[in-house]
Formats: sequence, C-alpha cells, structure tokens
Amino acid sequence: MAIVKVIEVIATSGKGWEDAAKNGIKEAGKTVKNIKSAWVSDQKLIIKNNEITEYRVILKVSFEID
Repeated sequence: MAIVKVIEVIATSGKGWEDAAKNGIKEAGKTVKNIKSAWVSDQKLIIKNNEITEYRVILKVSFEID
C-alpha cells in the first residue's frame, strides 16, 4: 500500500498557464521526490495597465511517501 501526500503550489509565468504549471512542477521537483500527479485547482491573471502581466496557477501536487 502506498501513502500519497498532496501539497499546494502557487506558480507563475509571463507566457501562459501551461508554462506556469510547468514552472511549478519543476520547482516542486527540486525538493519533493516521487511526484505522481498534479492538477490545476485555480487560475488567476495579474493585470497592469489593461495588459496581462502574469499568469498564476494553483497546483495540487501529489507524491508518494517512502
């Protein structure tokens, strides 16, 4: 039987939501081992002067505990 833990990660990108998600998994992977899956629980935009300046995603990242 495996024990799986879920953490929440907030990630950003200036390019788009997909890039923000990739950034979040890449950063989480630096300290979290055995990442098995992730899902986007929320998406947000940061807007300045009527322009999108940042894409943000909130990821739920699941990983198996040894």
